[in-house]
Amino acid sequence: MPRATLARRPDDVSAMFDQAARRYDLTNTLLSAGRDRMWRARTREALALLPGERCLDVACGTGVSTEELARSGATVIGVDRSPGMVARGAGRPVGLRVADALGLPFQDGEFDAVTIMFGLRNVVDAPAALREMARVVRPGGRLVVCEFSHPVNPPFRTLYLRYLMGGLPRIARRVSSNPDAYTYLADTIRAWHDQPGLAAVIAANGWSRVSWRNLTGGIVALHRAVRPASGTPDRTPQKAAVG
Repeated sequence: MPRATLARRPDDVSAMFDQAARRYDLTNTLLSAGRDRMWRARTREALALLPGERCLDVACGTGVSTEELARSGATVIGVDRSPGMVARGAGRPVGLRVADALGLPFQDGEFDAVTIMFGLRNVVDAPAALREMARVVRPGGRLVVCEFSHPVNPPFRTLYLRYLMGGLPRIARRVSSNPDAYTYLADTIRAWHDQPGLAAVIAANGWSRVSWRNLTGGIVALHRAVRPASGTPDRTPQKAAVG
C-alpha cells in the first residue's frame, strides 16, 4: 500500500489488517509501552456502561477492546471490517462479527452506547461512520471515540513525531506480522484531526454535547458525545479536563 493519507481504499485497509492480525495485540502493547491497556480502560470508564445496557464496539479488531468494555457488565457486541481480525478474536467470551462501519447491520436505536477505538482514522468516510453510529444508538445514548491525536506540549510533540516516524516503524519491523501496517499507522496519525478539529466533525454528524479529554499528553484523546433526544443539537464542542 502506498503512503497513507486520509483517502484510502477500504479493501486495501482490510487486507492490511488481515495480514497484521496474528501479532496485532502484542505489537500494539509493545509500541505503546503498555499504555494501550490504560487507554482502553479509560474508554470503558468514559462510557459509564451499566449492567443490562447494550454497547456496540466498532472497528473492534481482535476484540480485546470489546472484552474490556464487557467488564462493565453491559452486553457488548464488537464489529470489524477485517475478517482476519475477527477470526483472531474468535476465542474471546464476547460476540464479534464482520461488519462495515458505514453499513452497520443493526436497527435504529438498538444500543445505549457506541465506541470506536483507534479505528475512525481508518474508515474511508469518517463523517458517514459517525452518522451511522448515531443511527444505531437510542436518543440520549452515548458515544466515545478513542483515537490518536496531537500532543499539546510543543517539545513533547516534536519528540513524539520523531518516534512516530522513526522508532515506531523500526520496532514494528521486529515484532509485527505486517510491518507496513505501522508505516501506514504513523502516516494516518500525522494526517488526522487535532482535538478541536475532530470535535467539530463529531458535532456536525449527528452528535451533541461534544467534549474531549487528553490522555498521555494528547497522544490519545477521548471524545465524548450524546445523541440528541430531540430538537436542535448543541454543536458547540467543549474541552473536558486533561487526564
